[in-house]
Amino acid sequence: MPMAASEIEQLIKTSIPDAEVTIRDLAGDGDHYAARVVSRSFEGMNRIRQHQAVYAALGGRVGGELHALQLETAVPNTENLSE
Repeated sequence: MPMAASEIEQLIKTSIPDAEVTIRDLAGDGDHYAARVVSRSFEGMNRIRQHQAVYAALGGRVGGELHALQLETAVPNTENLSE
């Protein structure tokens, strides 16, 4: 059974509360998504660790209930934030 984009977003935000999450359904079938996850918690982590944190948040659903996930992670740009 396909996963809803809102469920993917909720799982990520539950595990990474400060995350800004953007989900796109790539094929319109609820099985192939792209996710962009931006979080301060990724600071100091390499890309592999960042992706592992997101996959952990999804609790093993990638490759099963969630067939495919194209993942992009980032740390927020703080240069333009006011104090």
